[in-house]
Amino acid sequence: MDFRLMGLDSPLLNTLHQIMDLTDDSGEKNLNAPTRTYVRDAKAMAATPADVKEYPNSYVFVIDMPGLKSGDIKVQVEDDNVLLICGERKREEEKEGAKYLRMERRVGKFMRKFVLPENANTDAISAVCQDGVLTVTVNKLPPPQPKKPKTIEVKIA
Repeated sequence: MDFRLMGLDSPLLNTLHQIMDLTDDSGEKNLNAPTRTYVRDAKAMAATPADVKEYPNSYVFVIDMPGLKSGDIKVQVEDDNVLLICGERKREEEKEGAKYLRMERRVGKFMRKFVLPENANTDAISAVCQDGVLTVTVNKLPPPQPKKPKTIEVKIA
């Protein structure tokens, strides 16, 4: 239905109309639409909040991981400067005769990616999961030493 024909022509209605047109099943696949993998990863990243702190000698990433074992969590470095924290929270097996009255806890994959600064030492990363809180510490590289002037001996010819 085109609302403009009824005299209702406003920017809001025009936007709604464009959205309705985009969701039309015309049989054509939108080549600019995000892939399922991208959408899944975006949802996993949005559902995994994190705190990031900077100390004089390190960066610390803190993420709540209630009910997860260390085997369910993967911490790795990609492309030499991207910290990836991911894993999966699985639903508990239902016991005979029990039925859920409410299911509010999130299950499924989770993932966060952090681009590390240039002074992050990717060879010195530690991860500890205690009381349902994952703490990943990335040490900083020491600041570069200022170059001392090189003295060149002058020879007499």
